[in-house]
Amino acid sequence: MMRLIILFIAMLLLTNCYNVERNCSDFKTGTFEFNYTVNGTEKTARFIRTDTLSIDYFEDKVDSSSVRWINDCEFILKTINPKNNSEKDDIHMKILSTKDNTYTFEYKRAIKKPNREWRIEKGVAKKIN
Repeated sequence: MMRLIILFIAMLLLTNCYNVERNCSDFKTGTFEFNYTVNGTEKTARFIRTDTLSIDYFEDKVDSSSVRWINDCEFILKTINPKNNSEKDDIHMKILSTKDNTYTFEYKRAIKKPNREWRIEKGVAKKIN
């Protein structure tokens, strides 16, 4: 029993020593790139984000969304001119960690649809300007 208590305390101390860098305010605005894969082909998308707007450039298309910041590390994207029902869904973005000129993020629908599981995706964006 004593070994279990010591092991638990050691693990607790080790997890408390690990701090993820999260300088989210450095990534609120700017020009960014990220890589994604479609049918086994890796592609690169670019987006420009201001405090209130995100303009996405991918596969010769341009798409714009409004940006509403929840806090320094989380925001909601709302497509300005949705072309279909899927684009009407707001997206919740969360910056998980930052390092140098990159940040790791996750995103999902802002509102859970009935009878559907949350689909959370992750990615890495690089600030290029």
